Amino acid sequence: MKSLFLKIFISFWVAQALFLVLAVLVMLAMRPQRNSTWDALRTTALTEAVTAYEHGGTPEARQYLENLQITQHVRAYVFDEQGSEISGRSSPGWAEHVAAGRPLPPRPGMVFPRPQILTESRSSSDGRHLYTIAMELPPGPRVFFGPWGIPMPGLIIAVISSGLVCYFLAWYMTKPVARLRAATQQLAAGDLTARAGDPNSNRRDEIGGLMRDFDTMAARLETLVKAQSRLLNDISHELRSPLARLNVALGLARQRSGAESAAMLERIELEASRLNELIGRLLTLARLEDGEKTVPSASVPLDEVVLSVAEDAEFEAQARHCHVHSSIPSGSWSVRGEASLLHSAVENVVRNAIRYTREGTTVEIGLEKIENTDGEEGVVTVADCGCGVPTDALEKLFQPFYRIDDDRGRLTGGVGLGLAITERAVRFHGGRVSASNRPEGGLLVELHLPLMPDLPAVEKISESAVPVGREG
Repeated sequence: MKSLFLKIFISFWVAQALFLVLAVLVMLAMRPQRNSTWDALRTTALTEAVTAYEHGGTPEARQYLENLQITQHVRAYVFDEQGSEISGRSSPGWAEHVAAGRPLPPRPGMVFPRPQILTESRSSSDGRHLYTIAMELPPGPRVFFGPWGIPMPGLIIAVISSGLVCYFLAWYMTKPVARLRAATQQLAAGDLTARAGDPNSNRRDEIGGLMRDFDTMAARLETLVKAQSRLLNDISHELRSPLARLNVALGLARQRSGAESAAMLERIELEASRLNELIGRLLTLARLEDGEKTVPSASVPLDEVVLSVAEDAEFEAQARHCHVHSSIPSGSWSVRGEASLLHSAVENVVRNAIRYTREGTTVEIGLEKIENTDGEEGVVTVADCGCGVPTDALEKLFQPFYRIDDDRGRLTGGVGLGLAITERAVRFHGGRVSASNRPEGGLLVELHLPLMPDLPAVEKISESAVPVGREG
């Protein structure tokens, strides 16, 4: 059956028909039977009980009715016209009730039904007295009835049979959906090899087609991403050779040219340096986009990485009369990963903050630990005192080649790869990056990295900054 619609329709149809048929069959099979045998026994019992009472009195009537209960498993009580039981036994309320001619109310029982009760009246042999028998038949099959005769068997069978059919139908439908969801999550997390289809599955319905289409899309996406990564990698490598020859030619030109060409040669050297930096970042980005690379198992001290970046950044910030202040608690800050990538991730954020902070202000670098469900995280915070970023651009900051203002990017020399490399490097190490605007002005970037289990350490604050002339 290739249509999911038909599967759902027929399954529910079969479920409804199944429980209706079963309910009718069970009700018919378990219904208490009333036949001519019980009617004949009622007449015979009343006649013989009255005869025994007329000939032997109360003892004979009691003996007969007790023998009837033992042999036929029925309880019978015979009453005269005054409502007295002729055998002298204590009679239950239901017997007195039916002997008086009043109908019994339905018993609100949820387990067993009321046994069937038969009544009949006849006159004595001399015709001067009237006797009435109230006979309770054996309970027979146990059948579930609710209050006031509600057919509980049908309801129970309906719930059980429809529940079973719907359970297997839901399982059949949700199993591939769960596989598709898991594959989608893996694909969104960067695992381009994720697939939803089962190679041994022969489903031909809509869900099966959806899973095959998803696998085709994922395979195509993997091919395109890997082709893009290889293209960036190949182009970057190929550009390195002419760039190296350009630097050699530039050195020779400096030796043979005069002072009037110095300005143009310096410009060529500046642009060559920028091109070299761009190629290096493209290579780094291509390496991070390669899904086949695994995280190294080496332990990297995150605090030392941040401190090293802060010291270098303090020296660079002096050109804009700015300072870099770092607050790093001592202790164990081990991160499993690659030191050069982590250094590049933190450095790109700090250099970006120095580039856009106002002159004479301070860039704050912090390091703290937080607890989550997966363990401890080290959070590196970098805050500047710039003009901030538009709210709708915060999520785009970490996209390759994205710049808020192209003119501003040209003036500062940025090409929009630094934060993209940071985001991929942090994600490569199992972390995440976020950016937000500070209430007092400026941008706050947070790098969350999972920490390795650490040993207890004495908490003390070490600061790296140039205290003279520091502002902010």
